[in-house]
Amino acid sequence: MTKFKNMKVLKYVFLLLLLIIIAGSIYIATLEKTYDISRTKVIKAPVQVLFSQVDDYNKRAGWSPWIEKEPEATYTYSKKTEGKGSSFSWKGEVLGEGNLETVETYLLDSIHRRIKFIKPFESESDIYWKFKPVDGGTEVTWGMKGELGFMSRAYMAFNGGMEKQVAPDYERGLFKLDSVAQVNMKKYSVQVDGITIHGGGYYLYNTVSCKIDELPAKMQEMMPLVRAYAQKNNIQLAGAPFTIYHTFDEENNAVIFSCAVPVAERIITESGSGILTGMLKPFKAIKTTLKGNYINSKEAWETTYNYLGENNLEQAEGSAAIEVYVTDPMQTPNPADWITEIFVPVNE
Repeated sequence: MTKFKNMKVLKYVFLLLLLIIIAGSIYIATLEKTYDISRTKVIKAPVQVLFSQVDDYNKRAGWSPWIEKEPEATYTYSKKTEGKGSSFSWKGEVLGEGNLETVETYLLDSIHRRIKFIKPFESESDIYWKFKPVDGGTEVTWGMKGELGFMSRAYMAFNGGMEKQVAPDYERGLFKLDSVAQVNMKKYSVQVDGITIHGGGYYLYNTVSCKIDELPAKMQEMMPLVRAYAQKNNIQLAGAPFTIYHTFDEENNAVIFSCAVPVAERIITESGSGILTGMLKPFKAIKTTLKGNYINSKEAWETTYNYLGENNLEQAEGSAAIEVYVTDPMQTPNPADWITEIFVPVNE
């Protein structure tokens, strides 16, 4: 009798479990198959900086939320690490196993990838990045879309769904991408290259006297006028623009300087244009190179003059120091890649 009752209970338990499985299967089958999950963040950085950071798999470790979770996992990179055809794979206890391949890139606009998960379950998705220049930076969108099979939907159903699984990591990744970009743009170096001979030459220029703290604004106002004059009159430039510091009096907060562009020959400028022609004779100088944002120029100048003192060198009396802007910020958006050269004339 007891045995019969136990069998009857087991029968009801089995039926109950079967109903639960059937109901669960029906529920999972009705879940949305397709998904498109994305997050967007405006980052104060040029699109070139961010596109390069995302496109190159070698730079992924700096911002990936998953590598952050399991840095000791095995990560493998293809020989080609950026652009179409590059790829990246991983294998770990926490992250499972899978690979990511770049299907197509549209320079400074978008990146399309295909991600394949092998473990803990098999699935494939499309990954997309979009970069849109906006005031003050770049709008970056990171998303994933695709279809879920039955087992994938079952897994997600018991783990809070795709949005809960993916979105927080995307938000974390964009936050880290922002941080990495800011750090990279602030990188700089100052190197004294030693004694050299500056070749001199003809140049177009305008000059002003102002307070030292007014110098940056004046420079931004004056340099474009010189370059515009050369362009308007079809004058070929012979090198990078530069500034000539005639006097720099910190005690009295005063500076006299010229903004200049080199030209191949002496130019007779129009009267009243505010633009004049000058000529630098070749001179012996201490050269210092600043690679990075121009805001670090003060350190570069201090390093140069410290070098003069440490090596018993004297600045040539009556000779002006110059600062050459090798890179054009319009062509080189990342401040970390800007190059400024300082030439301080020294006695023979």
